[in-house]
Amino acid sequence: MQKNNSVRSTGRHRSKDEISLRDLVMPLFRRKKMLVLTFLLTFGVAIALGILLPPSYKSQMSVLVNRERLDNPVSTEATTEMITTANSVTEEDINSEVELLKSRDTLEQVVLANGLAESHGFSLADLLHPYQTKADRVARAVNGLAKKLKIEAGLKTDIINISYSSADAGLSYRVLRTLADLYIAKHVAVHHAPGSYDFFNIETERYKKALDGSEARLRDFGKEQSIAAPDLIRTDLALQLTNAIGQLHTTEESIAADEQRIGSDQQQMVITPQRSATQQATNPADKLLQDLNDALLVAQTKRTQLVLKYDANYPLVKEADQEIAQDRAAIAAAERTRYVTETTDRDPTFELLREDLAKTRSDLASQRAALTKSQQSIKTMQNQMVDLDQKSLTQQDLLREAKANEDNYLLYLSKREQARTSDALDRTRIANVAIAMPPFIPALPTYSMTLIAFVAFVFSIVLSIASTYTADYLDSSFHSPAEVIDILDIPVVISMPKRTA
Repeated sequence: MQKNNSVRSTGRHRSKDEISLRDLVMPLFRRKKMLVLTFLLTFGVAIALGILLPPSYKSQMSVLVNRERLDNPVSTEATTEMITTANSVTEEDINSEVELLKSRDTLEQVVLANGLAESHGFSLADLLHPYQTKADRVARAVNGLAKKLKIEAGLKTDIINISYSSADAGLSYRVLRTLADLYIAKHVAVHHAPGSYDFFNIETERYKKALDGSEARLRDFGKEQSIAAPDLIRTDLALQLTNAIGQLHTTEESIAADEQRIGSDQQQMVITPQRSATQQATNPADKLLQDLNDALLVAQTKRTQLVLKYDANYPLVKEADQEIAQDRAAIAAAERTRYVTETTDRDPTFELLREDLAKTRSDLASQRAALTKSQQSIKTMQNQMVDLDQKSLTQQDLLREAKANEDNYLLYLSKREQARTSDALDRTRIANVAIAMPPFIPALPTYSMTLIAFVAFVFSIVLSIASTYTADYLDSSFHSPAEVIDILDIPVVISMPKRTA
C-alpha cells in the first residue's frame, strides 16, 4: 500500500507540474491518421479553390497632398501678392482628402462610370434580392466598392495610397483611373468658390460703364464751363488778386501822399512871389526937365510981353507969374526925380511849386482813376474766385467719382483676372493635390500559385494540428496510466498498449 501511494503521488505531481515534450506531441502520434487525412483534405481543397477561383488583380495609385498653390481668398478687397512659405500639410488635411476619396457621391459616380452595378450573369445577390431596383443595385455596388477600395495614409508622409482588386485587371485600372479624375474634380470644386469669375466680370463691366460715364461728364463739364483746370486758374488768380490788393494799397498811399503834396504846394505858393526882378537901371528925367524948361521959357516970354503992356498987378501978369512959379517948382521936382528901370521874370521857386502842383494833381487824378479801376478789378477777381471755387468743387466731385470708379474698375479687373487664372488652373487640374503614382493595369495576379500553395500548406498544417488536438481533447477515454491515477485516484498495477490485429 505504501508503494502504490508513492506511485500515485509521484504520478499526480508530474502530471500537474511537469509537462514534457512527449506529452505535447503524444496526441499527434495517437491520431496520426486523422492528422494526415485532415492535412491532405485541407491542402487539396485550398489548392482546388486557388485553381478554380478567378485570380485577383490589384491596381494601385498614390496621391500627394501639398501646398504648392495657395489661392487668395475671394473678396472685394484689394489683395497684395506676397511670396510666403507654404505651410506644412497637417494630419487634418490628409484625413480631409481621404474622406473626399471615400465620399459616397464620388464612389457612386465610379460605380456608374464602370458599370459595377450591372449584373453579369447569375449572382448570389440577384438570388437573395429578386426584387431589387437599379438604385438598390447601385447602393450595394457602392458599399461593395467602399469595402474593396483600400485607402490608407502613409505614415509620416503626405502621400495617400489607394488600391483596388478585382478579377479583371482592366477593371481595376479603370476604377482607380475614374476615381482619380473624379477626386481631382471634387477637390477643385470643394476648394474653389464657384461663380467668382462671372461675379467679378459683371462688376468689372458695371464699373467700366460707370467710369466711362464719369469721364464723359468730366469732359462735358470742361466744354460747358470753358475751363480745364479751375484749381490752377484759381491759384494764379489768387496770386493776381493778392498783387492787385497790394497795388490798391500802394495806390491809396500814393493818393494820400499826393493830396498832402498838393496842400503843401498851395501853402508855399501863397508865400512865394510869382515874379522876381532880374535887372534894375536908374535914369534922370531929362525929357521932363527939357519940357519943363521949354514951358518955363514960354511962360517967361509971355510975362515979358505982358509986362510991357500991363501993370505987374494985372491979372494976366499974375497968371503968368503963377505959371512961371509952377514951372520952376516942377523943374525943381523933376531935378529930384530919378527913373528906375527894372526887368522882372517868373520866380523859379514859384514855377517849381506850380509845376509840381500841376503834376501832382495830374498824378492824383490818374491814381484815383487807377484806384477805382483796381477796386473794380479786385471785385471782379473775387467774384471769379467764388465762381472758380464752385466749379472746382464740382470738378473735384467729378474727379472723385471718376477716381472711385477707376479704382473699383481696376480692383474688379484684377479680381477677374485672378478668378480667370484660378479657373484656368482648375480646368488644367492644377491644385494642392497631385497623382504621385497613377494607376496601372496589373499584369500579374495578386497571389501566385506558389504563394497559394505555400499558404495552403501552412494553413493545412495548422488546421490539421488544431483539429487533432481538439479531437484528443474532446475524447473522454484515458490515454495513459497517469490520467487514470489523476482522475480516478486509483492505483494502476499494469498497463498494456493497444495493439491492432
